[in-house]
Amino acid sequence: MPFLVWTIAIFAVLLGFSAPFWLTLTFAVVAVIFNVRPLRKSMVSGALLKAMKPIMPKISETERTALEAGVVWREADLFSGKPDMQKLMDEPYPELTVEEQAFIDGPVNRLCELIDDWKVWKERTLSDEAMDYIKKEKFLGMIIPKEYGGLGFSALCNSEVVQKLSSHSITAGITVMVPNSLGPAELLIHYGTQAQKDRYLRKLATGEEIPCFGLTEPMAGSDAGAITSTGVLYKGDDGEVYLKLNWQKRWITLSPISTLIGLAFRLKDPENILGKGVDVGITCALIPSHTPGVW
Repeated sequence: MPFLVWTIAIFAVLLGFSAPFWLTLTFAVVAVIFNVRPLRKSMVSGALLKAMKPIMPKISETERTALEAGVVWREADLFSGKPDMQKLMDEPYPELTVEEQAFIDGPVNRLCELIDDWKVWKERTLSDEAMDYIKKEKFLGMIIPKEYGGLGFSALCNSEVVQKLSSHSITAGITVMVPNSLGPAELLIHYGTQAQKDRYLRKLATGEEIPCFGLTEPMAGSDAGAITSTGVLYKGDDGEVYLKLNWQKRWITLSPISTLIGLAFRLKDPENILGKGVDVGITCALIPSHTPGVW
């Protein structure tokens, strides 16, 4: 419609000023191309896409996996501008289990009672009593399966707990939220070896290990592709494979008290030990916070 309106307006101007025939004819040809959708797609949009494709960055396998991991669900309806409200109302939304509701009514409310938010802001930390309670009740292990000592709660319960805590103390909300969203536990559950799961998940669930996730840097926010931290694989004199890490991270939640770092970095393999080439790409490693050189 906008193309048609502009076409009529410009055509009227050309006629009004007695424009030369060749100019009017040229405009008419261009107007037809832009107003007839099939012509516009094949002659303009298609040509532009073909010209831009070679210079556009390619989607990596990791990015493609992320894009194809889910569906649009009802968001497409909302973004259309004309959502079907009946569909939204009829959607079978999840509900908390009896166990999850009991956790919110019990330990979550109790944790709120233990926290004086004004004192937290003044002292810039949660009290030892509050942190001990968080560990005791496995607040840091809500997403960890029960077979590994966690609570095995749903995403809905996770959200409800964080919402409740944040309404009382944003510090408490974030302290519980991060280990149960982006962090070593989630990555271990999906990608860890059995030995890694057995070694770390129980300790993460009980707070024996406090995790943080080192992604962002001084010059890289949530754009993982911009990180400059590196890890170089090499073989030592003893024949074992080692990893030399060099990183500088910023804005890492829980880093001052963490005991286990989930570190994102670019992996280099000059000797092609893994058989995947020199530049392996972005990956993650678990680094104990007490490792020499970490500060």
